[in-house]
Amino acid sequence: MPMSDSYKTRLSAILPEIVNTFGTPFHIYDEKGIKDTCRQLKSAFKDINGFKEFFAVKALPNPCIMKIMQEMGFGFDCSSIPEIKLSRQIGSYQEEIMFTSNNTSSSQFKTALEDGGCILNLDDISLIPKLPKIPELISFRYNPGPRRKGNKIIGNPVESKYGLSHDQIIDSFDQSLKLGVKRFGIHTMLASNELNYEYMVETTRMLLDIVNLVCGKLNITFEFINIGGGIGIPYTPDEKAFDLESMAGEITILFEQFNKLNGWVPKLYMESGRFITGPHGALVTSIINYKDIYRKYVGVDASMSALMRPGMYDAYHHIHIHGKDNSSHLEKVDVAGALCENIDKFAIQRDLPVTSEGDILVIHDTGAHGHAMGFNYNGQLRPKELLLKEDSTVELIRRAETFDDYCSTLTFEPRILSI
Repeated sequence: MPMSDSYKTRLSAILPEIVNTFGTPFHIYDEKGIKDTCRQLKSAFKDINGFKEFFAVKALPNPCIMKIMQEMGFGFDCSSIPEIKLSRQIGSYQEEIMFTSNNTSSSQFKTALEDGGCILNLDDISLIPKLPKIPELISFRYNPGPRRKGNKIIGNPVESKYGLSHDQIIDSFDQSLKLGVKRFGIHTMLASNELNYEYMVETTRMLLDIVNLVCGKLNITFEFINIGGGIGIPYTPDEKAFDLESMAGEITILFEQFNKLNGWVPKLYMESGRFITGPHGALVTSIINYKDIYRKYVGVDASMSALMRPGMYDAYHHIHIHGKDNSSHLEKVDVAGALCENIDKFAIQRDLPVTSEGDILVIHDTGAHGHAMGFNYNGQLRPKELLLKEDSTVELIRRAETFDDYCSTLTFEPRILSI
């Protein structure tokens, strides 16, 4: 179900006061829900020695949220230098950070290896000679190509720009070994928002098979396998939640079998984002206009610049109107923002309770890839972020953008090339 009953109840009790204090629109996150999901993950994999979650910073790059992950013992999966810098700013260093980048420049590698470095998860064999120095530990991202099918969002692995091909795997680790690398890991990411737990189990089996292949050829052992993220959440009311317990149970058995066969076993790493924060965020916006032409439109004070997923992916986000339930009189409407794009809609032909200007509309499941994917087309400014804390206080954790922010890159030292 979108948005837990617990979160909805606690938020609804104080939502008018939050709106009166901070104004709309805003994203608001549930500290309790995030921590509960972190504990659920740790408990599910408690029988695998060395299990570690690396929170995917791209899902929700806010230092206050990242601090929660850090306190829960999680590391950070970063795909850019700014994400690494955010992680370091809150005190995470070295092997608490995994740098899973692609199409990476030498200068980016240089920055990544500063301040104690991080785990380098290389996307291609051609990147090995571009490293400014050879670290003790290297991981490679594996793309199985036609050996596996991707899911709807990730697509066909053969068409994916990510990772080494199957026939490059042995050579990549062999080159690293000859350059003096002492410790090894392997990673893959084949699914996004996947609700079938068996897909993740098969991904684990695949990586353990690759480990056996490489170890048999090169006589090395692996420090970890990283099965990536991609665990999904049920955006629609009729979808079932991901079966984490079954996934963890079957993966634990695979690790036990590997250990029995080899006398050793790698650690298990994951890099969840959406699963941890997605259901524990909401975009709150006020109804400001109505339009009745070929369709009825409900206009709100948020736009696609605050939540791109419905317009970009045709994604469903559940919506409720504060103080009204779906047993009241319903009408079919499009919920639209002010952006000069026809896809700037949060819902299309959705049955919602009849509303009035000033009503508060709550868009569910925006805790991942919501604010993070925001943009400034039309000069739209991204909204503030709030945190509903466990003690029911509400904290501003990112202010709304201003016009000065929008213009900040127009202040610079003049430079002219004369030819």
